[in-house]
Amino acid sequence: MIERTLIILKPDAVLRGRMGDVISRFEQKGYRFVAMKLIQFDRALAERHYAEHVGKSFFDSLVDYICMSPVLVGVVEGEDAITVTRKLAGATHPLKSEPGTIRGDLGFIKGDNMYNTIHASDSPESAKREMGLFFSDEELLDYDDAKTL
Repeated sequence: MIERTLIILKPDAVLRGRMGDVISRFEQKGYRFVAMKLIQFDRALAERHYAEHVGKSFFDSLVDYICMSPVLVGVVEGEDAITVTRKLAGATHPLKSEPGTIRGDLGFIKGDNMYNTIHASDSPESAKREMGLFFSDEELLDYDDAKTL
């Protein structure tokens, strides 16, 4: 089934110049981007995005992290995009993520801080809610693939 899902290339991807590395993994897998933009989170948007984590011990540090620099938000489209994107991303903790995954290859730990490079929606419901936080329906594009060129 063709799905759309949200990804966020987090501050460590942006600040270390790794956005292209991550984007190319999706393109090499045959997925396409139907929306993309560079944004700066403010605290209110970060708290809405991470609402399911309110009250957890890591909530404030997570919000602070996502607000520290611009991030790239995008919508990926393709067959089973939600499941495949989560597999491409790897386990949340970079040291527990398999080599070959985005987090396994690009994520790292520095002191008490975890930098895991990418956020990926975890369900169809989350993908719909999260895409709506960042993109209007008009910003989600439909277009023919490269086979028509």
